[in-house]
Amino acid sequence: METAFDFNGKRVLIFIVAYNAEKTLSSVLDRIPQSLHGKNLEVLVIDDSSKDKTFHTGLPYENAAGEFRVTMLRTPENQGYGGNQKLGYRYAIENGFDIVALVHGDGQYAPEKLPALLAPLIKGNAEAVFGSRMSEKGAARRGGMPLYKWVGNQILTRFQNAVLHTRLSEFHSGYRLYSTAALRQIPFERNSNDFHFDTEIIIQFVLKNLRILELPIPTYYGDEICHVNGMKYAWDVFRTMIRCRFHVMNLLYDRKFDVTVVEHTYDTKFDFPSSHTFALEAVRPEANVLDIGCGQGWVAVEMAKRAKRVTGIDQYVPGGSEAANLQFHQWDLDAEKLPVDVSAFDQIFMLDVIEHLHDPEAFMENLRHATARKRPEIVLTTANISFFVTRLMLLFGNFNYGRKGILDRTHTRLFTFNSLCELFDQTGYKVLEVKGIPGPFPKAIGDNFLSRALLSLNLLLMHVSKGMFAYQLFVRAQAMPTVEHLLSETLDTSAELKKQAALAGAAS
Repeated sequence: METAFDFNGKRVLIFIVAYNAEKTLSSVLDRIPQSLHGKNLEVLVIDDSSKDKTFHTGLPYENAAGEFRVTMLRTPENQGYGGNQKLGYRYAIENGFDIVALVHGDGQYAPEKLPALLAPLIKGNAEAVFGSRMSEKGAARRGGMPLYKWVGNQILTRFQNAVLHTRLSEFHSGYRLYSTAALRQIPFERNSNDFHFDTEIIIQFVLKNLRILELPIPTYYGDEICHVNGMKYAWDVFRTMIRCRFHVMNLLYDRKFDVTVVEHTYDTKFDFPSSHTFALEAVRPEANVLDIGCGQGWVAVEMAKRAKRVTGIDQYVPGGSEAANLQFHQWDLDAEKLPVDVSAFDQIFMLDVIEHLHDPEAFMENLRHATARKRPEIVLTTANISFFVTRLMLLFGNFNYGRKGILDRTHTRLFTFNSLCELFDQTGYKVLEVKGIPGPFPKAIGDNFLSRALLSLNLLLMHVSKGMFAYQLFVRAQAMPTVEHLLSETLDTSAELKKQAALAGAAS
């Protein structure tokens, strides 16, 4: 008799997906190791509207008074391989199981391996365990895997590892075990109902930084019917990986891959031409600088090394700084009145701020009024909605907001060079300089030869067309006095001239 498996108090659900498995289901159920039998184990079989007697084959197991409970379910209509998994994982979560083990009803994956695959999850060493047919060299082919499937598996797995920066030996095994606590953290119900569900859930685990462990399993190919269209499956996997990569690069937004906390702050970009380096170059020595929307204050700290004094304001409280000429204020970006005397500043920086405001025109008008007679310089950067990548997306019918980038979900307004200059003109500013900012390739794909080459190419293409190839807009402008302030200035200037004329007349 086998030694009883130590569940360590955890409840385990063996979830068997079944479609037209009338001939194999009984064997799969009978092969569940004796060591797992007991009150901690339950088996769920979901017959996905099979055309044979799969459901009725499993009913005797549900009605039998065995050592573990068996639940037989049948979908009202076919849900597909991925859709069936969604039902099983939701069942596991709602019924308080700690671990769910996915087994196929066609007998392709050996139930005898369940104790070894469960062990790392029981011990808390992983959030997912995958049975791999490829971890032992040559094992898959010896087990009967057709050559064309082995080649396709290898090609797709290498491609997927390259995209996700992982080292899995196989992405396409259906023998998988998950912690239900981990499943609660990812939106698996947004995934496809098709076979590439397995690819999408791996992506979600990787992006969420959940631990995946692979263990070797035997390969078995019998006379079961394969319901997978190989070419369609390969295309679906390829397309999914490209969408994932574009999502990570913030070139499009795919909600099922949005598994991490939304970032409200941004990294610095001091090591290559960027909005931050352009801004620092614009800082004038001995200037009093106001940094509106300063974020964590990292750029403001660098500004303080060049300017006479820097004041940063943002809705989030930046960290402390030891610089004597630097101070921060917490402030709501959409509040009507600024928390400082704007007329005391020589330069006002708004780096990637205006696109977040609910009413940019009103904000710029209020800012101009607050400058009084000072005529400070405004240095502003924002995303360029006419960037060629966005144009390509529109060409193919896509306009996705994302977590970062040009179409950041927190952006309320989008600008081109022309529309931004028009905003300045209509709110009372004189535009002094307009430049394009290249894409942040070192941030997107790492600081390497490729990213630097793309950066150089982007800078070159901006000479051809700023509007199409600038990732961001950079504008320097001067705040002109309002009519009210200009009239006040005119009256004071005239009074001073009259006084000087009177003194000159008296002297003569």
